[in-house]
Amino acid sequence: MSAAAATHVTLSGVHPLQLVIVGHVDHGKSTFVGRLLHETGALPESKVQQIRAVSERRGQRMEWAFLLDAFQAERDQGITIDVSRIPFKTHKRQYVIIDAPGHKEFLKNMVTGAADAEAAFLMIDAKEGLQEQSRRHAYLLSLMGTHQVAVLVTKMDLIDFDHQKFAEIERDIRAYLRELGLTPRAVVPIAAQGEDAANIVRRASNMLWYTGPTVIELLDQLEPRPQNDQLPFRMPVQDIYRFDERRIIAGRVETGRVAVGDTVIFSPSGKSAKVRSVEAWNTDRLPQSGSAGQCVGFTLDQQIFVERGEVASHEQDAPILSNVFRGNIFWFSHKPLRVGHTLKLKLATAEHMVTVQSVDEVIDTENLGGTGRQEVLRSEVAKVTLRARGLMALDEAVRSPLTGRFVLVDDFRIVGGGTISMEGYPNQRDLITVRSTNITASETQVDRDARWKRNGHKGAVLWMTGLSGAGKSTIAREAEKVLFLKGYNVYVLDGDNVRGGLNANLGFSPEDRAENIRRVGEVAALFADAGIICLASFISPYASDRERARKAAGDAYHEVFVRADLEVCEERDPKGLYKRARAGEIADFTGISAPYEAPQAPELDINTAQLTIDEGVALLVNYVESHIRFT
Repeated sequence: MSAAAATHVTLSGVHPLQLVIVGHVDHGKSTFVGRLLHETGALPESKVQQIRAVSERRGQRMEWAFLLDAFQAERDQGITIDVSRIPFKTHKRQYVIIDAPGHKEFLKNMVTGAADAEAAFLMIDAKEGLQEQSRRHAYLLSLMGTHQVAVLVTKMDLIDFDHQKFAEIERDIRAYLRELGLTPRAVVPIAAQGEDAANIVRRASNMLWYTGPTVIELLDQLEPRPQNDQLPFRMPVQDIYRFDERRIIAGRVETGRVAVGDTVIFSPSGKSAKVRSVEAWNTDRLPQSGSAGQCVGFTLDQQIFVERGEVASHEQDAPILSNVFRGNIFWFSHKPLRVGHTLKLKLATAEHMVTVQSVDEVIDTENLGGTGRQEVLRSEVAKVTLRARGLMALDEAVRSPLTGRFVLVDDFRIVGGGTISMEGYPNQRDLITVRSTNITASETQVDRDARWKRNGHKGAVLWMTGLSGAGKSTIAREAEKVLFLKGYNVYVLDGDNVRGGLNANLGFSPEDRAENIRRVGEVAALFADAGIICLASFISPYASDRERARKAAGDAYHEVFVRADLEVCEERDPKGLYKRARAGEIADFTGISAPYEAPQAPELDINTAQLTIDEGVALLVNYVESHIRFT
C-alpha cells in the first residue's frame, strides 16, 4: 500500500483531511509545521529536546524546521527536498499535513504533494511579500483543482507585526487568486519562531487588529472532499490473472463502486460484460462489491479480451473517447517542449505516445497572461494540445480529478504532468458507436465502376476545409458551374444547406459539430459511389472528423485545404460572424474560441490570401481534370 493510500486509513476509520503546505523556499513552511505540532501537543518532549539540542549544536535559536528535515542533504542546504506526510489532529478531527518543497528545482515534488491534498496553505514571507514562486505555487494549486486554499503570511515578527504591510500582501494575494478563480478561506498573519507563536493556536496580543480565525480555527472550518465512491465508477485495469478456470481482472477502484451483476464497459476497446463475481483472498464469503480506494479483482460472465490500461466503467457514464485533448501542463525538463515533440503519456495504468500538436499558451505566472512563445521552458506552465494515434479513455479534471490527471515521460524520465480539458473538442464515443444490429447491406446490380465509366469521370469527394471566410463555398460554387458546363456530374454540399434539413437537429457544440461532419461524410461518400463529384464545403475543424470522412469515401476522397490566415478571414468576415464571436455572442467559434486543426498533407492546397477567386477555381478545376476525369 502506498504512503498516500495508507493515509486514508486511520484506527478510528475516519478519513483524515489531507492538507498540503506550499510556498517559496525559506518562507517558513517547515518552521510553521514544527511549531504547529508543538503548540497542539503532538510532539513528545523527547523530540522537542532533540530539536533543541540540534539547534544548540548549530549555534542557532530553537529551529522548529529541523523536525521535518528528513535528509542530511536538506540540513546541509537548508531546503526541503522531499514531500513529508505528518499525521496530526485537533479536537475536531484528524489531518495529514503534506509538507511540500518550495524550491524551484523541486517543483515536481510540490505537485506530487498537492495532487493528494483536499486543501492547501500557501505560505508568504511577510518581509519578502508575494514572489514569483508564490504565484507559481498558487497557479499549480488551481491547476490541480485544489480549490480550498488559505494563505498564511509568515514571519510577522520580522516586520514588527505591521498591519499596513500585511494589508498590502493580503490585497496582492487576494487579487492574484481571484484571477485564478480562487477565493482564500482566510489570510492569516502568523509568527512561528520565537517564544510565543502568534495566531497559530492562541491569538497574538501584538496583532489585535487581526480579527480573522487562528490557524487551528481555520483548519477545523475546512471541508473534506466528497467521497470518491460517490463519483462514476472508474477502475483502470492493472492486470489480468488466471486462476483455475477464472480470468480475474484486477485494479484499483479510483472512483465509484462496482457490484456483482453490474454491466461494465472497458474503454477504449468498448467491450462489455456482466460482473459474475468479486474475488477476495482467504475468505469463505466473497464480497458482492468493491468501492473507491479498494484494490479488487472480478470475473465476467463471458470471455472477452481485456488488457492492462483499459478503464472499466458503467456504460451510462463511461469516460470520454478521444485521440486529442487540451492539457494544462507543468514542465520540468531542461529540454524545452515544442510543437512536434513526441512523449509517452501515462494516464492511470495506460500508456500512449502523444505528439504536441500545438503550444496554445505559455502562462506568465506574474500576470497570468500569455508569453507569446511557442516553447515551454523548465518550471513553466502552459496550455498545449496533445494528439495520439489511437483513441484514449479520458476524464476531464474538473469532473473527475483522480482520473483527469496525466504524467509525461521522455527518455524514461518524468518531464511534466497536467490535467485534461476537452474544451473545444468532442467526445468521439458516440461517433464510433454502432447501435443498430442485424444489418445486412443489399447488393447493388450496378457497380461503382460502371456508373463512373458511363459518366466519363470518377465519382469523388472533394472535401474543402478551411476557416470561415477562407473562400470555400465561393470557390466550390464557381467550380461547380465550370465543371457542370464541361459535362461533369457535380454537386455542392455546404454547411448552411445541410443544416436546414438533414442536420437541422444539430447545434454547434463540439459533439454536434463532429456529428454534423460524420453525417455529411457518409452522404458525400454515397454521392461519390453514385458517380457524382461532390464538392463538400465545410470548416470541419477536427482532423479526426476529416479522417472519418476519408475512411467513408475511401480512394474517392480528396482533401482540399482552402487556406487563409485568421487575420485575413476576420477582415473579410462576410457574414459578420467573427465580429460577433469576438464580442462573445457566439460560443465555440472556430479560430476564436474553438480549435482549427489544419490539414498536414492535403491533396490540394489553395491559398486564397495570395490567389484570386478565379485562380483558386482554376486550380480546383485543373485538379479534377487531371485526377478524376478518365483520359
